[in-house]
Amino acid sequence: MAIDPDLKALLAAWAYDPDDCVRVVTLADGREVMQVRLPLGIEQYEIDGSPDGQRPHGAESALDYHIERSKQATPDFFQLSPDDCVELFNEGVLYYYRYLHLFQLNDWPRTLRDTDRNLLLFDFVRVHATREEDKQYLEQWRPYVLRINAVAAAMLELAEDCHQKALLIVKTAADKIEALPEIDEDTFKFERHRSLEALQELADQIEKNMPLTELQKLEHQLSEAVTAEQYEQAAQLRDRIRHLRMDEKKS
Repeated sequence: MAIDPDLKALLAAWAYDPDDCVRVVTLADGREVMQVRLPLGIEQYEIDGSPDGQRPHGAESALDYHIERSKQATPDFFQLSPDDCVELFNEGVLYYYRYLHLFQLNDWPRTLRDTDRNLLLFDFVRVHATREEDKQYLEQWRPYVLRINAVAAAMLELAEDCHQKALLIVKTAADKIEALPEIDEDTFKFERHRSLEALQELADQIEKNMPLTELQKLEHQLSEAVTAEQYEQAAQLRDRIRHLRMDEKKS
């Protein structure tokens, strides 16, 4: 019996909502995939491995294939041809779309994995491409990928209540973006400005929600005791603060 190619029933079962258009489902074979509802259709991504499920050149990805090629060649002579770069650029776009949707799902481990992967792609092309325009092509998006990578890493730390580590990740990423060589591209300038603003907002939020240290709690209690003219309690708090500071200096 012929299968009706009309997709209307499938699309009707999942109405398009731009604010809720990504889901992870388990297929009949037990494999998890990510599906994205578009205004006129549905896209499906493999959640692990290559987003399209293909194995270019028998490898997990074209990037893996070319990295392996580079390991087997003399380092100073390995080069990526223009056709190699086109293949890598097109593949990088698939990973970009996947981590964009993973970010929407708050899937921080996989977002971190895919952004790490595309940053590796940027570095690999910049070193090995034969043409200067190919070396520079991806750099206009580096600020954006650094930002998404840092946000994912910071969110993983926040999930473990490691606020200081999260804050360090965000500030380090901002420093990296600030230090990027200037590129005369509107996309680069826009993404750098937007990324620095977004990272600063995240840093401010982390600092605002950061739990107080024991010393900060005691100092806050001291201020309240003095305001309430509870001088005996204030004296006790001063002693505790002084001892705590001495212990910190010793350590």
